[in-house]
Amino acid sequence: MTRLRVALLGALGLLLALPAVAEAKESKFKPIDEFIVKPWFHLSIGPIDLGISKAVVYLWLAAVISILLVLWIVRGGLRERPGHLQTVVETIYGFAESNIGQATLPHSAYKRWFPYVASLFVFIWTMNMISFIPLPVNFSEKWHGIPQFTIYAATSNLSVTLALTLVTITISHVEGIRANGARAYFASWVPETGMSGIGGAALKGFLIPLEILSQLLRVISLSVRLFANMLAGHLLIIMCLGFAILLGHLYIVAIGVPVAVAFYLFEFGLVASLQAYIFAMLSGIYIGGAMEPHH
Repeated sequence: MTRLRVALLGALGLLLALPAVAEAKESKFKPIDEFIVKPWFHLSIGPIDLGISKAVVYLWLAAVISILLVLWIVRGGLRERPGHLQTVVETIYGFAESNIGQATLPHSAYKRWFPYVASLFVFIWTMNMISFIPLPVNFSEKWHGIPQFTIYAATSNLSVTLALTLVTITISHVEGIRANGARAYFASWVPETGMSGIGGAALKGFLIPLEILSQLLRVISLSVRLFANMLAGHLLIIMCLGFAILLGHLYIVAIGVPVAVAFYLFEFGLVASLQAYIFAMLSGIYIGGAMEPHH
């Protein structure tokens, strides 16, 4: 099945929510509520709540798909005459190798960290792609006793993208210290001004806080970029589908659904893959730049 067919089937799946429009007209429909993570049950260990929610389910589902894909490759699933699935796998691997690993990591770090950035790309890409498959995981809202089908992106949760970002940032600093030593690594944060004396010292005193701030902003930019793009895309789709509810007229469906499908195809065909690529590429750049800060 080609990617276009999958996209079209997924777009048609959006219509699964429409039978509930008539019932929901009298309710207060808020699109942003679809992204509020409500645990199905609570499992508290001290101050930590380990309850399962739809966000956790999507994370598990993406992890299982990614792991099974790797196991399928390792256990000899590749053939001389590749089928559709093998072609997709080889394309993803080749893209990750040439456009992420080799393009961002120095030669000395390639063997160690290419598996990480490639796995990061595949995992985020899988999470983004399955977020466009309508699944009955919204147990808080039911239609005739059946959980409503919904589209949800785990990467539209800031906690998920922030956790992935903190792993990357931590690795970059640890590898920077390991490769250069703590003194040399942090000294690389101090830019060369080409000035001496009091003027040079004053300029460095101004630039050093900016460099530290730029390191902190990496955490914000890397996590928020993925989170904001996935949240905005899914919110637009849900809002278009919910226009009939928001405005109280079923004939709005004739306008809202085609627009929602157009947004869906754009997000599925471009944004989901692009954001996974950007996150993995920047992770490789940060790790490689920390190991060779003067290059």
